[in-house]
Amino acid sequence: MDSRIFYTKPSITEREVEYATEAARNGWGPHCYDYIHKFEAGFRSFVGAEFAIATSSCTGAMHMGLSALGIGSGDEVILADINWIATAAPIVHTGATLVLVDILPDSWCIDPDAAEAAITPRTKAIVATHLYGNLCELDRLARIAKAHGIALIEDAAEGIGSLWHGRHVGSIGHFGTFSFHGTKTMTTGEGGMFVTNDAKLYEKVLTLSNHGRSRNEKRQFWASMVGFKYKMSNIEAALGCAQLERIEELIARKREIFLAYKDGFAGIPAFMNPEPEGCRNGYWMPTLVFEEKRLKDRTLERLKESNVDARVFFHPLSDQGHFEIRYSTPVSHDISSRAHNLPAYHDLTSQDISRVVNTVKEARAATVTA
Repeated sequence: MDSRIFYTKPSITEREVEYATEAARNGWGPHCYDYIHKFEAGFRSFVGAEFAIATSSCTGAMHMGLSALGIGSGDEVILADINWIATAAPIVHTGATLVLVDILPDSWCIDPDAAEAAITPRTKAIVATHLYGNLCELDRLARIAKAHGIALIEDAAEGIGSLWHGRHVGSIGHFGTFSFHGTKTMTTGEGGMFVTNDAKLYEKVLTLSNHGRSRNEKRQFWASMVGFKYKMSNIEAALGCAQLERIEELIARKREIFLAYKDGFAGIPAFMNPEPEGCRNGYWMPTLVFEEKRLKDRTLERLKESNVDARVFFHPLSDQGHFEIRYSTPVSHDISSRAHNLPAYHDLTSQDISRVVNTVKEARAATVTA
C-alpha cells in the first residue's frame, strides 16, 4: 500500500526545537514569562492589533472575551450553524443563549442578512468565524453590529494569514481569537491568542486570565474578581516564537498547496474555497464541494482505501442536539452534505497532491458512470 498521506501535521524545524529546549532549560523563576511576552509582542505586531494575550486555547480566549464583555444569562449571541463546537461552547459556558443562523453558499461563513434578522433586544454579539481560512463579510457585519449597538467578535482560529482588504482577520472586530492547535498553519501544540484594540477590554481579559488578579494589585495572592486559568506555558510560547519567525513561509506554502489542488481539479464541476477581490485567503483547509452528496461519500471512501486522510466538512451544530433551534439553515445542511476537506500540510509533496487529485477524480468518474 502507498504511504499514508495525513490531512494535516505541523512543520517543526530545528529552530522550534532549539527555542523549546532553551525554554525548558532556562525559562523558570524570573524568566518564566520571557517567551510568552515575546510571543505576544510579535503576534500583535503581525496581525496589527494593539493588544494580545497568549492563552491555553482559542476556546479559552473566546470564553474570557465574552465574559469581559459582560455576556451572560439572559443574553443572546449569534453564530453560524456551520462551526466546530469549540466556538459554541464558550457561549454556553457564559450562560448566554446561542442563536444559530445560516451561512452563505460561496464562503460558508455567516450570512450577514440572516444574522441581522436574528437580532433581538437580548442580542449582545455576533461571532464571525473565518471558516477554513475563508473570509466573513466583515464590512457588512461591522455595520450591522454598530447599527444595533452589539459587539462583532472574530473567531479567527482557522484564519491566520487571511487578509480582509489588507487587514488581518481577527484584528477588526471588538476582539478576535486565534488557535495554535497542532492542526493549524502555525502551532504551539495547543494554545491560542486573544487580540483587541480596546484597552479597557484588554485589561479586563488580562485580569481574568490570571485567576482575577490585577497586574496593578500590590497585595500578593489577592484576586479582584473570580477569573480563569487560561494562560499559555512558556515552552509553548517558545514554539510560537519560532513559528512566528516562519509565518509568511508557512502561509505561502498553504497557498501553494491550495493553488495546486485548484489547478488539479480544473474542469470538474466542484468548487473550492473562494478568495474575494482585494482579499487574501490563508487557505488553512482546502475544501471541495461536489454537486451531489453521493460524490462526496464515495470520494471519502476511496481516499480512505488509498491510505489518504480527509476530513468531513463540519456538521451543522443544529443537528447535534445541544442547542435551541430558532431558524432553519438549509444552506448549512446542503453544503455540509456535499463537501469534504483535503490534506494540506507544509511538507506535502507535488507527488502527494497529484495522488490525492487523481484518487478524487477516479472516485468521481466511477460514481458518475455507475
